Amino acid sequence: MNDISRAGSPDTLPVDPYVARQVIRRGETDGRSAGMAPGFLQGNLVVLPETHALDFFRFCQRNPVPCPLVGVSDTGSTALPSLGRDIDIRTDIGSYNIFRDGELTGRVRDVCEVWRDDLVSFVLGCSYSFEEALAREQVPVRHIELGCVVPMYYSNLMTVPAGPFGGPIVVSMRPMSVPDAIRATEITARFPNAHGKPVHLGDPALIGIRDIDRPDEGDRVPIGGDEIPVFWACGVTPQLALRSARLPFAITHTSGSMLVTDLPAG
Repeated sequence: MNDISRAGSPDTLPVDPYVARQVIRRGETDGRSAGMAPGFLQGNLVVLPETHALDFFRFCQRNPVPCPLVGVSDTGSTALPSLGRDIDIRTDIGSYNIFRDGELTGRVRDVCEVWRDDLVSFVLGCSYSFEEALAREQVPVRHIELGCVVPMYYSNLMTVPAGPFGGPIVVSMRPMSVPDAIRATEITARFPNAHGKPVHLGDPALIGIRDIDRPDEGDRVPIGGDEIPVFWACGVTPQLALRSARLPFAITHTSGSMLVTDLPAG
């Protein structure tokens, strides 16, 4: 397995999704996929043994907002032809998490050495796609302006369980003025494969967030006096459910490293 620290950064970001995957496969990036192939859907990854695949499939179907399922592989296959040309799910994401018995045991550049014939890959849409749309409509996005990771919180909104999978919905937060929040709601509603419209606007306590300045994941961002916090369902939700299920073995993408697909974002 190759250590992720070996990856470099390209001078320019590829706009073609096939080229983006090839650049990632060759390790010519810092691992992050933000800004690559604008207009094309990027996806979160969950890989688990076939014995748990049907339950996870049901979990995604029952929770389409936090878990917008866009692709599923055949058992043991490293290809996802419905999502793009020549995809190799073992190498085409910038970095991967390895979980054993629910615990993070490694973070690697590719998963070729741990790949097994009983594994099934699930790809779920992510918010990178709607953030591009917000930028085109000149709706400010604070964490992008600051160059940091979007803040994420474990809410008291609950998923519908399936088999061993369940738990809270994780939400991501973007502070906005009320007019921008209304515009953002209208824009993101057009992206059901990227979590769609917000699940909550305003008082964080109403969805179980005690301290908005202490996110569970990501970075803190300031909220202006004329702004409200706007919360979207987040792709960390299935990762949290996966960890809670404590499967003997599983793989996910790392934060910020997504699969770039050939599917249009909207």
